[in-house]
Amino acid sequence: MRTRPETILSKLRLLLKTTKRDDRGAELFEFALVVPLLLTLLLGIFWLGRGYNVYQTITRAAREGARYAVLPSCATCGNAYPDTYTALGTCLSNPTNAFTNYVSASLSASALDPTKIPSSGSGSYCQQANWLESTANPQQCGVVISFAYPLKLAIPFTSLSASTINISTQVPMRFENQSVDSSGNPTCP
Repeated sequence: MRTRPETILSKLRLLLKTTKRDDRGAELFEFALVVPLLLTLLLGIFWLGRGYNVYQTITRAAREGARYAVLPSCATCGNAYPDTYTALGTCLSNPTNAFTNYVSASLSASALDPTKIPSSGSGSYCQQANWLESTANPQQCGVVISFAYPLKLAIPFTSLSASTINISTQVPMRFENQSVDSSGNPTCP
């Protein structure tokens, strides 16, 4: 039995029409799968940039505080430094001048909240006198300022959403007019 060509063509047309009707919602389904991934990637890029911005800002603020801490306060008063360090490697108990006048002001100028820096514990503000390089000859004494700033992330659809990471910085800067002892060796306050 032989079929007529019209019948084969009509069956083929019917098959094509059904196939075309079946994929009508495919674009919407693919869009619904891809958009959350792209949105998460976009927000991740944004928060990575924000984290880098916060790191650069706190490093600049620490550099401003260290610059103030290592410069003599006045030439007529015997080149005294603004802060008195009792022991090497020990954080100052009350570093108000460098923090309040320079670090805090620099953070505020960049819309960061200086009160978020912990006052004690891990990541807290620390200003200390210390030897900067152990291999240098002669050794250089300076100030090291270190602290951490908390950054709250908000990346949807991930486990990092509403997490807080601490971005830390450490800035060393050598003392100007470093004093020496009687044998000519440098001293560190």
